Amino acid sequence: MASMSVARKALGDLIKAFKPLSDRVLVERFAAETKTKGGIMIPDKAQGKVLEATVISTGPGGRDSKGNLLPMAVQAGDHVLLPEYGGTKVVVDEKEYHIFREADILGKFDHPCLCSLMLLYYHCFC
Repeated sequence: MASMSVARKALGDLIKAFKPLSDRVLVERFAAETKTKGGIMIPDKAQGKVLEATVISTGPGGRDSKGNLLPMAVQAGDHVLLPEYGGTKVVVDEKEYHIFREADILGKFDHPCLCSLMLLYYHCFC
């Protein structure tokens, strides 16, 4: 049993040690709401795709036409808004991560409270 927990810890460390190439960003989507505030369970099919994520790691950045390195606009720990579709799914130790190009990320939240307000607006008015 101890070797299993050591293996799980090694897998968890593996994702932290993963460094995307170029202008790619590794993110972990926020968990979907499974219950309403009133306590009603939401079926899987009715749950919307979570568009918020936390950046786990980033590549060094893309290059311009002259070969100069372009710095990344996001960094590990940032809360970002993702497009509904796209990215590459990666599963490590039953946890789901996604890799996006930086240009595909729609924006980042400078303040965590803005995440919920923006998504509330998006779901109500879009």
